[in-house]
Amino acid sequence: MISIDRIEINPRVCNGKPVIKGTRIPISVILEQIAEGESWDNILKNYPELKKNGKRS
Repeated sequence: MISIDRIEINPRVCNGKPVIKGTRIPISVILEQIAEGESWDNILKNYPELKKNGKRS
């Protein structure tokens, strides 16, 4: 389930594209990786500022 409180839309960040709140990681990038079959473990490894429980470090 996607929680809206974890998504941010700000015209000053990534040209207003939805990003993971507090980061500059576009939601579309994560969704593309999931669609391509990338594992959560690899996604988390590639984006260490993300945590599995949704909390950032």
